[in-house]
Amino acid sequence: MNYSETVKWIFNRLPIYQNLGLNSYYPGLQRIKFFCSHLGNPQKFFKCIHVGGTNGKGSTVHMLSSILQEEKYRIGLFTSPHLIDFRERILYNGFLIEKDFIIDFIKDNKKFIEKEKMSFFEMNTALAFQYFKEKKVYIAIIEVGMGGRLDSTNLIDPEISIITNISIDHTKSLGESKHQIALEKAGIIKKNVSVIIGSEISKDIRFLFLKEALKKNSPIYFLKNISDYSEYQVPFKADYQNINKIIVLKTIDILKKRKNIIVSDNSIKNGLKNVIKNTNFKGRWHILQQYNPKIICDIAHNEEGIQMINNQLKKESYEKLHLVLGFLKEKKVEKLLKYFPVNAYYYFCQPNIERKFSISDLKTLVMKVFKINKNRKIFFFSSVKEAFFSSKSQSKKKDLILISGSSFTVSEVLLLTL
Repeated sequence: MNYSETVKWIFNRLPIYQNLGLNSYYPGLQRIKFFCSHLGNPQKFFKCIHVGGTNGKGSTVHMLSSILQEEKYRIGLFTSPHLIDFRERILYNGFLIEKDFIIDFIKDNKKFIEKEKMSFFEMNTALAFQYFKEKKVYIAIIEVGMGGRLDSTNLIDPEISIITNISIDHTKSLGESKHQIALEKAGIIKKNVSVIIGSEISKDIRFLFLKEALKKNSPIYFLKNISDYSEYQVPFKADYQNINKIIVLKTIDILKKRKNIIVSDNSIKNGLKNVIKNTNFKGRWHILQQYNPKIICDIAHNEEGIQMINNQLKKESYEKLHLVLGFLKEKKVEKLLKYFPVNAYYYFCQPNIERKFSISDLKTLVMKVFKINKNRKIFFFSSVKEAFFSSKSQSKKKDLILISGSSFTVSEVLLLTL
């Protein structure tokens, strides 16, 4: 098989979460342990940083990778989902995994993958581990796929564990309450391994994490959302990235003090400043066009994420706001809609995947939630493309277009703007 045939086989043959949702989710570590054992346990050949949490994981891992790249370490980065290219999920020093490596990996392991009925994410995790081993990476920064305790990535023995925050998402698999979700995410806390808790949390969840850390003799650090690191600038215009920046700086501090890993102040500053260039980071308050009109996309897709981008919208200057929104069917869209401003143009659409929140259902919901309000101009489209181009045609020079609601909605817009 060539590369396109290989990727087609991966997406068609393996249960993938972006298409099937929970039907593709195989919780538990038995299969990934067996696969990695079959490969010679590649995850044991490099140091790791493990990053879980509800929001902010992607930003955190990209910033960490960029800083360590600036220090000239060999860095592996494993993230999900991808926005444009499948290979975005596995990077080495900011470069996409080679097509030939993927072809060879599937060729060598196809029979095993089929026989053991591996999921897409399990295959992808093993692929990343094998790639990092062969690239001889010094540190691999591994983003949790979902939850933590039963996530395929939880096979690793990290130098540091990070839990960025706790909010409501993936309730069908992780639980309906923050307490249940926190229990799952606490599963990445390892014996004698430092853990960073990224944002301010309630007392009961703080106690939950503290109890788990004490049980495992793990040093634990609770961070506050402070902003006294103004000397370290990030290229993002969204204030919520400062929370992730604080997590990253604390992580680097622990690496230096507890793990004797050298990271200069210059590398920290340049790493944060150059994160987009160093890691091809995109999709989070991503400015596609600065003016005529200004166009921004953000993959926020849960209540806390939508609330963050709405707070950021209040700091933007524009004449009219145009919102291109598409969601997934398992999301509690009614709760998400309440955060968007009244005085805006709405272009509702459906991303081109099986798990889409259909435009017919969305129309029914929107009419129920918004009722009749002359300040809201509401339009419905059967595709992201139609919604996006309609928003552009109705926008003036000083207007703002924001695309959000799902990573898949953002992905389709990014493909249109390449």
